[in-house]
Amino acid sequence: MKWKLLVIAVSGLCTAPAGMAAEGVPGDIDALKRQIDELTRKVQALEESRRSETNVTAVPGTAPRIELGTGGFKATSADSNFVFQLRGLVQVDNRTFFRDGGIQGNDTFLLRRARPIFQGTLFGNVDFMFVPDFGGSSVQIYDAYLNYRLQPWLQLRAGKFKTPVGLEYLQSDPVTAFSERALPTALVPGRDVGFQLWGNVESLRLQYALGVFNGVGDGRNGSSADFEDHREIAGRVFFEPFRKRGPSWLSGLGFGVGGSWGTVSSNSAGLPSGYATDGQQAFFTYTNGVVADGDHWRLAPQAYYYCGPASLLAEYTISDQAVRRGTASRNVRHTAWQVSAGWVLTGEDASFSGVTPKRPFDPASGQWGAVQLVGRYAELDIDNDVFPLFANPSASASAAQAWAVGLNWYWNRNIRWNASFARTTFTGGGRGNGPGAVTRQPEEVLFTRLQLSF
Repeated sequence: MKWKLLVIAVSGLCTAPAGMAAEGVPGDIDALKRQIDELTRKVQALEESRRSETNVTAVPGTAPRIELGTGGFKATSADSNFVFQLRGLVQVDNRTFFRDGGIQGNDTFLLRRARPIFQGTLFGNVDFMFVPDFGGSSVQIYDAYLNYRLQPWLQLRAGKFKTPVGLEYLQSDPVTAFSERALPTALVPGRDVGFQLWGNVESLRLQYALGVFNGVGDGRNGSSADFEDHREIAGRVFFEPFRKRGPSWLSGLGFGVGGSWGTVSSNSAGLPSGYATDGQQAFFTYTNGVVADGDHWRLAPQAYYYCGPASLLAEYTISDQAVRRGTASRNVRHTAWQVSAGWVLTGEDASFSGVTPKRPFDPASGQWGAVQLVGRYAELDIDNDVFPLFANPSASASAAQAWAVGLNWYWNRNIRWNASFARTTFTGGGRGNGPGAVTRQPEEVLFTRLQLSF
């Protein structure tokens, strides 16, 4: 381009009018040369600018990253300080009762859970999670919290989330061995609103949590506000002493204890809505007019062991609560325990966070996913002191014993089928309606589930 301009300028000089040359005015030639030099500089500047624009290359790390895969949709800023992830959980169940005390309407297909999961990170160390649930008969907010990570061993969580007491309850919903959790979970608090200090102390192979919550009755989830003025303290410590050190066959051993303590003043919401079977039928309820009134503490020793395809989980739970009816009051203590075991028949490793197939389901390639056989036994014992003043011995059982066997088929990391059969027997009860009808005979129920988790 610059040469074209120079040629035009020079040709203009060469074809200048004869009169100009004849008059012999050297100033005109000097002016023309200065114009040519100025044009040359402008052309060079333009070409330099054009080269800068056309030769721009992307600088690594300056653009956000977008991912779509088995973990859902994820967007991450270039510096990784901001992360937004959209995941989901859908569980479609079938319950078929062979024996249920003659209760009508139990056999059903149901949408057990339908949860969009929105989570992420802000400013590098502030995590958040928001989980509504559209399963069941009403929409609920299950998780809604912020979590500040100062260090892995020192974190602060605030909002609504799982209270740190029960072992199986703290296991994520998509990876539990059975469709429904065992009887000890009925005695621990559910999700509640509060503040929790927690962390993983890697040098000690220790997980800990200590929080202050509104407080909820056994097996209940809290609402967005408290039902009375007192608070509940809940905490848990859990050790995995041989993880990443020691014999490999002991690396999957973990044990600990959870617990809670609080005070309730004359409020029925501090009581359980009822203790239920595997088939989610209440076999025990308090009599109308009974309220929680006084101290309520829980203690939950717990352990698990994972070694290759083998798994073992055990827990024992105590719930001791002061109850009142009219002028009569008493401290009652209920207990429950369970042992659950499993074996991955296709050889994959079992873990507290589930099973990942080595060969995802693809019949055309001769791949069928992973298959796990599971079994468990559990008991829940009601304090005999609740009868007959605080509960009707004809309508509510004083104990329940349940065993279950099941088969879990993992197609891949996102899709899982499972089927199980559970049988629950009862001590006491057997007459009247409500829980009494449930306890007339053993409950036998077949569960099937199709699950999508991403």
